[in-house]
Amino acid sequence: MKKLDRYIFFRILVLTVFMLAVLICIFILIDFSENSDDFADKGATFAQIWNQYYFNYIPEMVRLVTPLAVFTACLFLTGQMTERLEITAIKASGISLYRLVVPYLLIGIFLAGMISYLDAYIIPEANSERIDFEQEFLSSGNERIDRGGIFRQDSDSTVIEINFFDPNTNTAYRVFLTEFNGNEIERITQGSRMMWVDSTSHWVIDRPTTRIMRDKEVEVITSERKVFDINILPRDLARRTSDIYQLTYPKAFQYIQSIERIGAGGISLPKVQLYGRITYPLSIIVVCLIGFALAADKRKGGKGFYIAAGLGISFIYLVLMKVIEPFGAAGTLSPMFAAVFPHAFFLIIGILLLLFTRK
Repeated sequence: MKKLDRYIFFRILVLTVFMLAVLICIFILIDFSENSDDFADKGATFAQIWNQYYFNYIPEMVRLVTPLAVFTACLFLTGQMTERLEITAIKASGISLYRLVVPYLLIGIFLAGMISYLDAYIIPEANSERIDFEQEFLSSGNERIDRGGIFRQDSDSTVIEINFFDPNTNTAYRVFLTEFNGNEIERITQGSRMMWVDSTSHWVIDRPTTRIMRDKEVEVITSERKVFDINILPRDLARRTSDIYQLTYPKAFQYIQSIERIGAGGISLPKVQLYGRITYPLSIIVVCLIGFALAADKRKGGKGFYIAAGLGISFIYLVLMKVIEPFGAAGTLSPMFAAVFPHAFFLIIGILLLLFTRK
């Protein structure tokens, strides 16, 4: 049985790598044909296209298509063993299907762990460089979440309002910093421009006007320049829908905590994106189970059935993840529930298929 375990494990691994190479090549060809006009119009060189875009896109493509590649490999190998009556011979020797599924689960766990590690620490950096390229050379929509009228809470007694923030220069325009003492306004600082200084990691506001409220009197103080010692960073003002995909897991959790601290809205979207990233590798284990259960019985249609079943289940799986995600982002469903439900649903289907497979 150990020899059979090794055979199944490494055969699925080889088939998965082959399928990944094929799917990635197909994706690159299709993507290049769609974006070649934009590349030419924006003046992107071949070196930039490959080194900054496709080279950095490959890790993300590996993450995205690994479940499909593993599913196809499981269906192909198990279907081949079924047609050759190898599954029948194994069952006749006294080995149950539940024991036979073990190497499938092991390869699923191994690949899920590998993809999880890549997504936690390697893929975010590649995504960051790729997204920068897309912003410069591709005609993509505006990903910014906050476009104007930005409100942030620096502390329980301090609120900052910004009319417009330019993320390219880290400059905020028409800034109002209001400080409270209990339920009463204690100080209001107003400035037309506030800039982030990297060397000191502080905000500097040009020509601010400060109004201090004291015993029903208002004291007005003006100056040329003032340092704002507030606990708000440029990234807190220039949020994009792709931010989570550019951060490692530890930094992504810090990012969400930062959003909660400053009182910004739209926190459900990055939460469901992060939880979706964390739970996505579970789909590899799930499809290994489903692929084995589907192909362990000889079915009419042969390889045609396996191909149709693989494409159909993969499509429904992906659609369910994409359909439920907006509900989690909108707050209708819990972000954690929206991320976990598709995998739990298909895991139950896989277990039921295995239970009903002819023993």
